[in-house]
Amino acid sequence: MDHQPPSPTTKPHILIITFPAQGHLNPAINLAKRLLSSTNSDITFCTATTAHCRMFPSLPSPASPILHNGITYIPFSDGFSSLQNANDTDLRSLVSQVRELGSSHLTTILQDLASSGRPVTCLIYTIMVQWAGDVATELRIHSALYWIQAATILSIYHHFFNGYESFIVSHAKDPSFPISFPSLPTFQIRDLPNFLTITSPDDPFFDILNAFRKLFTDLSLRRQAGEKPRVLVNSFDELEMNALAPMEEHMELITVGPAVLNEAEGETEDMFEEDEEEYMEWLDSQEDKSVVYVAFGSVHKMSKEEIEEIGKGLKESQRPYLWVIGKDRRWHDMNIVGEVKQGMVLKWCKQGRVLRHKAVGCFVTHCGWNSTLEGLLYGVPAVAMPKWSDQATNAWLMERQWGMGLKAEVGEKGWVLSEELRRCLDIVMGEGERGVEMRMKAEMWKEKARKAISEGGSSEKNLMAFGCQRNKH
Repeated sequence: MDHQPPSPTTKPHILIITFPAQGHLNPAINLAKRLLSSTNSDITFCTATTAHCRMFPSLPSPASPILHNGITYIPFSDGFSSLQNANDTDLRSLVSQVRELGSSHLTTILQDLASSGRPVTCLIYTIMVQWAGDVATELRIHSALYWIQAATILSIYHHFFNGYESFIVSHAKDPSFPISFPSLPTFQIRDLPNFLTITSPDDPFFDILNAFRKLFTDLSLRRQAGEKPRVLVNSFDELEMNALAPMEEHMELITVGPAVLNEAEGETEDMFEEDEEEYMEWLDSQEDKSVVYVAFGSVHKMSKEEIEEIGKGLKESQRPYLWVIGKDRRWHDMNIVGEVKQGMVLKWCKQGRVLRHKAVGCFVTHCGWNSTLEGLLYGVPAVAMPKWSDQATNAWLMERQWGMGLKAEVGEKGWVLSEELRRCLDIVMGEGERGVEMRMKAEMWKEKARKAISEGGSSEKNLMAFGCQRNKH
């Protein structure tokens, strides 16, 4: 690693800025790496200080820039004096603090880069940091939104904020109420992002809904001003053509996904250290397609009862399992970390390494979009257990539209019971007609996803064209 930023250059310069959460960092860093390899551009990556120093813990100070594998990483201030301060902050406060401090600090970063002979020629910003687009406009820098969720979700939010909000909110208490958006399949209220049914300012996620509202308001204002907003989408044409085509009237959509690194490109820098357990050696000892991989992302916190139900279901399935339980100390107090009998339980791992292992036969997932795309890219059928945000819609798509997953039904207490998890595993990994078909569909989507990001593929060509267009300015 080189702790010094690169010397002044006249090369086109793309800066990518993202919210400091693992689910935002992964697709943004993966896009940065693909832009570096596919375009003749200088790449700078920018996120909040707390995430920056988690990714690079050996830096002399949390705010130190670093050149790593050809990409310059420069943090913006989020106001936290330590990692512990950030960990103790609720999501609403984090969103507010990042917004308040990030805008002014990003302005300084962009001005400093210009003064040093490395002016940014294009700024790419993700959801939750839409204020970065305002900064780019003020400094007359070309910008593009990077939509890190499904194109279907983009379309749903667009329709929600352009005529459907009052109708959806009026039926928010009926989870089975059908909702039909133009050019999209019919969903039920329960299948939509849960932010859309928020009505109270006291709701902990109310600020997130407002962040989406501002984002789509800004996109509408740009269209009214005669500009067609440019949006990079972490999806690929064949996967979501029905959602993509109608939206082209409102914005220029550029599919660049799945933004998941393949075997040759290494791994994304995580904010969490993986376990020292030899989980890859354990996987090597298992039979092909026999292991259940269980992971629910880095945000959601489960109750002790839900954890116990999952553990019971896994053990009763009599299948080997690899279970990543995250950093929540409550999980560790149950004395299941490091268990190696029927299964192995870890705090964290490199998910891509696991999913592409020949021993893995099923992915029990929360259906975050990154995990959904990784499952697609590696051809692993899934048991879907969505929790919040866009996950219910992703689960619906995985089961109903792509045919490579099965959504587990939630019990009366609000979580999936052990017998339901066991039932789903029997279907997905069994030799019945439905399980066989799901595995065939998973292999089909694996080939289509790989083709999209390979040389000559739709997403790879889009990425190269985007780089060339930006290089002309």
